[in-house]
This record gives sequence, C-alpha cells and structure tokens, in this order.
Amino acid sequence: MQNVALAAVTPAPNSSASPSRAAKIGGYILSGLPVAFLLMDATMKLAASQPAVEGTRKLGYDPAVLLPLGVTQLVCLIVYLFPRTSVLGAILWTGYLGGAVATHVRMGDPWLSHILFPVYLGVMLWLGLWLRSPALRAVVPLRHG
Repeated sequence: MQNVALAAVTPAPNSSASPSRAAKIGGYILSGLPVAFLLMDATMKLAASQPAVEGTRKLGYDPAVLLPLGVTQLVCLIVYLFPRTSVLGAILWTGYLGGAVATHVRMGDPWLSHILFPVYLGVMLWLGLWLRSPALRAVVPLRHG
C-alpha cells in the first residue's frame, strides 16, 4: 500500500530535467501569445479606449471598472512574467479568466468564440509555463499508462 501512495507523489522520470531548447521556445511562444493579447487588453482598459468602454457596457458593467480591471491585469502580467512568481501569476490569471467565462455565460454569448476564449488563453498560459519550467513539470508530470 505504501508503494502506491509513493508512486502518486513521485515525479515522473526526467520531469525535473531541464526542458529541451524546442520545449523552451515553444513555451515562450505559447506564453507570449496570450501575454501580448492580455497586455493589449489591459492597455485598452487603462486608456479607457472607446472599444473597451463599449464592450464593458455591453457586458453589463459600469465603465468605472475599467481602471481596476486594467490594474489587476497588469499586476497579474507582472507576476506571471517573473520566473520566480510565474506559477502564482498563472493561478491569478486562472481566477481572472474564470470571471470572464462566467460573464460571457451570463450574457449568453457563443461558446467557441466568447465563452471558451478565456479558457484558450489560460491553457496557453499554463502549457507555455509547463513547457519551460522544470519545477512545474515535477509537480504536474505527464505519465504514460
């Protein structure tokens, strides 16, 4: 019985090994795409651009939330971009993006283009981080069988 419990928490072989060059590049690309989008989104919120104001109203929120949301996004981005705090940043983004999913569900928006879009971003953030982080690979190993 002890062997079963140990097997459940023992990292997979090579899970803490340094990722290959291809994995690192892929990880940076997978992370970079949502980071670029989220930086643009935060900038539009902080600038209170017309599309951000209109989109916020359409979702049923007062445009006064744009500044706090933009600041929240920037904080999440900064935390995500520093290697020592990147996992915390991914956790923070997961919560933020979960709120976006809930908002789109409440509005009755289309699933593939609106409701699942924040999920796509979250998956790319986490997968990119997993590809380039030996520590995360050790905690969340992929196993065969």
